[in-house]
Amino acid sequence: MIKRISYEPIKAHLNQKEITLIVGPRQAGKTTLMQMLKKELDDRGAKTVFLNLDIEADRPFFDSQQALLQKIELEFGKNKGYVFMDEIQRKENAGIFLKGLYDMNLPYKLIVSGSGSVELKEKVHESLAGRKRIFEISTLSFEEFVNYKTDYQYTHNLMNFFALHPHQSTKHLHEYLNFGGYPRVVIADTASEKQSIIADIYQSYLEKDIAYLLNIQKTELLTHLVKILSSQAGSLVNISELSSTLGLSVQTINDYLWYLEKTFIIRKVTPYFKNIRKEITKMCLYYFIDLGLKNYAIGQFGSATHGLPAGFLFENFVYNNLYAHLNTATSRIHFWRTQDKAAVDFILETADEVMPIEVKYHLLQKPETTRSFKSFLNKYHPEKAYVVHLGKTFEDRYNNTRIIFASYFQTIDLAKK
Repeated sequence: MIKRISYEPIKAHLNQKEITLIVGPRQAGKTTLMQMLKKELDDRGAKTVFLNLDIEADRPFFDSQQALLQKIELEFGKNKGYVFMDEIQRKENAGIFLKGLYDMNLPYKLIVSGSGSVELKEKVHESLAGRKRIFEISTLSFEEFVNYKTDYQYTHNLMNFFALHPHQSTKHLHEYLNFGGYPRVVIADTASEKQSIIADIYQSYLEKDIAYLLNIQKTELLTHLVKILSSQAGSLVNISELSSTLGLSVQTINDYLWYLEKTFIIRKVTPYFKNIRKEITKMCLYYFIDLGLKNYAIGQFGSATHGLPAGFLFENFVYNNLYAHLNTATSRIHFWRTQDKAAVDFILETADEVMPIEVKYHLLQKPETTRSFKSFLNKYHPEKAYVVHLGKTFEDRYNNTRIIFASYFQTIDLAKK
């Protein structure tokens, strides 16, 4: 069983009256996590019921609030109990439905999950204002991936494992860069099995989630958009250029990008700026939430680092590592571009500081920084700056800035600090 970092925080929230709302991509492990929670409650002797809207036999219980309450009372009466509802996005007006249940002040704790959909991400959130806490479950982070691959021997000492086992660590990195973190893909033994699984996930997403949300029968143009985004992840996205290439209106392109974000396929990164006139402020970057899905979209699944330029893929990896541990309430990840072509890959902005982060997909033996990187240091004078690479960690100084040349695995902790 793959252990998820979010398991303990979610388990702790079971004691709260608020609805526990678990959201994330299709097949990212939400159902498995809920089943683990249910088992632990069952082992304690608690009353539980598990309902899944993807299961035909369970759907009638969601025809009305009364039908659901009758089912719950049949299972454990009006005593305290835990009600698990999986794939709630299948329920029309799910937010209003859950709000009504919550406001009845019943002795039932609701634990609800669903794949990212507009219904779930927007209407549910609005209806449940002040009544829920959201836990976002993505595909496996690199930390979760390596812990699984090492049988959880180094869970509390992972940094030392990376430092003492560089060759094994590099092997894990390359596997993760090529195949990504979907749990079923990670567990699969062979490359051909992994290929079949990611193909099923990709097609299920397009045919079930997106076709349903957009009410379209043919998804070819959306597939082309995903391929283009995959091929230029980390590059500035020109909406007008995409419109011309795909023969779609600018509004349709923007709508498609919005849907891809809301269904946990990509994340948008906005520019960092202080001087609006001199720094680019309109175009954004997009990174893929799962590297395996990104690779599959352009025919590089399992072979993305095999003799091919992998700089942008590694950049996407670093972004995901940073985001996985980001406190989104107080911190943001941006990029930096200026009109005179100066650029820095990431700007980590917290409540206390601004840290530039440059990404290099090679092993540095000595301090190396670009003119663009120094340009940012000269302009903003941060206390710390990072250059992420494949080698060991060492430090340098530039004027009053401490530059840490950090090994890739240290990005696991970087956003926590």
